[in-house]
Amino acid sequence: MTDIRRSTRHPSRFGAAVLATAATLLATALAQPVTAAPAAVDGGAPAGVKTLSKGWHTPWGISFLPNGRTALVTERLSYQVYSLDRNGTKKWVGEVPYTVPEPYDEGAGGLLGVAPSPTWDGRKDQQVFFMHTTKSETRVVRMDYDGRSLRHYKPILTGIRRGGDHNGGRIAFGPDKYLYVTTGEALQPKLAQDKRSVNGKILRITKSGKPAPGNPFGNHVYSYGHRNPQGLAWDRKGRLWSVEIGQQTHDELNLIKRGANYGWPTCEGVCSAKGMTNPKATFSPEKGVPAQLAVVRDVLYVSSLRGQRLWRVPIDGTGERLGTKTSFYPGTYGRLRAIAKVPGADELWVGTSDLGYGNDKILRVPIK
Repeated sequence: MTDIRRSTRHPSRFGAAVLATAATLLATALAQPVTAAPAAVDGGAPAGVKTLSKGWHTPWGISFLPNGRTALVTERLSYQVYSLDRNGTKKWVGEVPYTVPEPYDEGAGGLLGVAPSPTWDGRKDQQVFFMHTTKSETRVVRMDYDGRSLRHYKPILTGIRRGGDHNGGRIAFGPDKYLYVTTGEALQPKLAQDKRSVNGKILRITKSGKPAPGNPFGNHVYSYGHRNPQGLAWDRKGRLWSVEIGQQTHDELNLIKRGANYGWPTCEGVCSAKGMTNPKATFSPEKGVPAQLAVVRDVLYVSSLRGQRLWRVPIDGTGERLGTKTSFYPGTYGRLRAIAKVPGADELWVGTSDLGYGNDKILRVPIK
């Protein structure tokens, strides 16, 4: 720095060369394009709500068949399963046996998630998967569905502890064709940190209930340290997102990565504990208690129970951060739980919850 200052006061051949070099570097730097921070994806927003179907009793799960025209819908307390067409036609298709919903000594439970096989066609492949609570445990089971009725009940993953309303319950096939399962810690927080336990986890399994190849610990576990996760969805880049009900202060929206520890019971929300993975966003319980989520154009939509609203959370250009959360319809439709994106359309189906026998609805929410 001293030599350059001296040369600018007393020009010389050496000083002129230095100045020329500096000028060239400055011009080159100014010519470089400025890289802006990745912007949030413009993914539209909810634009009005219409009632698709009435007469429901605590719908818990909505999952479309591969044909994209019909969804299967589970009712938590009646343990019944219905098909629902895009024109609103509702048909009873069966029940999941051995389901024990409330009331009972151990608290809430019942028929939870549903996931048709990715290759279901009603003929060669009739497999549909459910998660439910029995008198003694939570199970993942397989049944056959030919497009008309359910039959052939077969447990594929048993021994998941049940407890209160910490049962997880969401199941979904990922882009890799393996079944992902959310489990609660059954009111026993220490289980969430035990990698040998299937409770307080997101599991990744085959159609026969075995650990999927490539799982991080050689067992069923894909991620751990969860309290009560109930939502799963993949964005367009194949990243897995989950929502999780916290205890007192923070509910969580997490980007799920293989083998990661999401902190419970050491952490609730963001913390600095070593080895823990922080959520990408949190919700306060009075506006949250997130139930499930769906993705439309790389925007996450989260249904909420106590918060009684639909949250919109955009994913920014990095895919590692989230934009500003906004909420829609607070208090208008009551508690919201079941949610699914309609295949091939920018539209959500959202189920109300706990409005009383026969009073719940499936709502159609276009995204524009």
